[in-house]
Amino acid sequence: MGEFLNIFIKSAFIENMVLAYFLGMCSFLAVSKTLSTATGLGLAVIFVLGITMPINWVINELVLIPAELEFLRFILFIAVIASTVQLVEMLVEKFSPGLYAALGIFLPLITVNCAILGGSLFMVSREYNLTESIAFGLGGGFGWFLAIIALAAIRERIRYSNVPPAMRGLGMAFLITGLMGIAFLSLTGIDPAVFAGWSETVAE
Repeated sequence: MGEFLNIFIKSAFIENMVLAYFLGMCSFLAVSKTLSTATGLGLAVIFVLGITMPINWVINELVLIPAELEFLRFILFIAVIASTVQLVEMLVEKFSPGLYAALGIFLPLITVNCAILGGSLFMVSREYNLTESIAFGLGGGFGWFLAIIALAAIRERIRYSNVPPAMRGLGMAFLITGLMGIAFLSLTGIDPAVFAGWSETVAE
């Protein structure tokens, strides 16, 4: 349990997908205009990462490596991601048509969101086991969710502020994202095991 929390906290805060590696910036900047759409997309990313990471681990460890077909990783990983995104798209369209319309093209574009594919490739390069892959997927998705929620909340607050015309829109979004990235860099030297041990103590 401690190792699970360790990887979850590290991937969510210390090695945040979007603020540490700048993966998934396209949809991150485009959908963070309002808090409601940012929340919907953030939850979708958590779901997709949480589902695709263990599936891709199973495919890689039990199919590709024994059959020496590692060169098919990209194709199969993207196929799994695309299938999961299609499922998410159908669920959102059925249960929340308003959110589906607000997200627009950026919902199906989760398929080519480099944060999703990057998570699976990080999983392979770091040689995580199944449990660690699940923790990394959920933590990475949660970190992406926190980042887009924070950016959307700030952009909503400054919408009515006296921002210079040249900095409005994406200009201010880039500036805020850079400052958030610097803030998250301050967590780099922290050992996530400290947080994991504290969480276990509280649970007891």
